[in-house]
Amino acid sequence: MTFIKVENLRKQFDPPRGIVAVDGLSFHMDEGEIYSLLGPNGAGKTTTISMLSCLLRPSGGDARVGGHSVREHPQAAKELIGVVPQDIALYPELSARENLVFWGKMYGLSGAALRRRVGEVLEIIDLTERQDERIEKYSGGMKRRVNIGVALLHEPRALYLDEPTVGIDPQSRRSILDVILQFRDRGMTILYTTHYMAEAQELSDRIGIMDHGRMLAEGTHEELVKIVGEEAHVELTVDRHLEQLATAWREMDGVARVTVEEERAILLVPDATVTLPRLFETAAAVQARINEVNVTEPDLEMVFLHLTGRALRD
Repeated sequence: MTFIKVENLRKQFDPPRGIVAVDGLSFHMDEGEIYSLLGPNGAGKTTTISMLSCLLRPSGGDARVGGHSVREHPQAAKELIGVVPQDIALYPELSARENLVFWGKMYGLSGAALRRRVGEVLEIIDLTERQDERIEKYSGGMKRRVNIGVALLHEPRALYLDEPTVGIDPQSRRSILDVILQFRDRGMTILYTTHYMAEAQELSDRIGIMDHGRMLAEGTHEELVKIVGEEAHVELTVDRHLEQLATAWREMDGVARVTVEEERAILLVPDATVTLPRLFETAAAVQARINEVNVTEPDLEMVFLHLTGRALRD
């Protein structure tokens, strides 16, 4: 059953000549699904979250959350969602419990119901034992978990998480991803934005790849990878003549695409075992040495490269 439906959503700042941050975006999310918006910084992911959270009014198009239009009935839509922003939205001089109590009151909770829910949320984010420590003493990962906890206080049906693992250590990231998977297992609908391919691949039922405010492709991980077929991803570093070699390799049979970045070449090839010897031959012909070769199977990085001509991390 569709819970969130986005139709031709658009946001332009300072029209008519201002920046178009989101340009005709359309997708839907089924109830109980994790849907990831994957794209680099500046792709329009945060602007999309802000419109779906009713914090920004769309310049065009609409979105419905549980049947409620974010343009026409924003309050009804907001009651169904919890939002975890990129930035930490907590009071550092207060403890985790005090922060949750404060934000719970902002949601309209009080008395025994508030105390019960704060206790439940502390258990969910695994901070019960450290609930009375001030936020300013917490690690980055712990702050992120409290940030998530705030969004859960009013028991929303959908949760939006905007790059929730940026700038934290691997252990904290693992903890947050595990919590998100638990939410999905409980039937929560989750919209997740990230520029980390591994996160999108692990978490998502479906993935939408964004760039420059547009949806380039969407589907399951397997469906997206099929866009580039069975082509392998070959990364090469050479000691000289990189641009000259890249030009020659682009003309070579069996090479689908060549891009150059950070003193290395990235090639898409249907059959690496056949093509690699030819690459070495071309390098030897101009007295260049290939110093390093990495071959990987098709993944989301390759899909993004195929769609845009550049790497996702650019």
